[in-house]
Amino acid sequence: MKQFYAVFDTNVLVSALLTRNTASPTVAVLDYILDRTIVPVYNEEILKEYSEVLHREKFNFATARIEAVLAIIRSGIAVDRTNSEWNFPDADDKVFYEVALSIDDAYLVTGNIRHFPPVSKVVTPAEMLMIIEGNGLNK
Repeated sequence: MKQFYAVFDTNVLVSALLTRNTASPTVAVLDYILDRTIVPVYNEEILKEYSEVLHREKFNFATARIEAVLAIIRSGIAVDRTNSEWNFPDADDKVFYEVALSIDDAYLVTGNIRHFPPVSKVVTPAEMLMIIEGNGLNK
């Protein structure tokens, strides 16, 4: 099977850990990391944000579960950021897009596509599943 490269916005990981629906798109994309269909792309800033957000008291995620998710992400490729001149509504989102730019065919998987440039590289978890399953995208 073909491999895909993807940067995951923090909201995708939070949603995957919060849902009880094991068939949800957020859980499915994490499953695709486990079988190496998706290779996660990240940098240290992204890992730091993941850790900070996932450890927030309001989520009450078990430390072992958080560490397992971070280990899954670390199984991917660490890269440097590629500068983008795009004006981001939330400056904290810029790193995710710039890391996705570092690999030509990498996607940025997010639940908040309106926060990012309107390009085919930026997809929702459901759209990522469509791409993997060969159904393409009509963006």
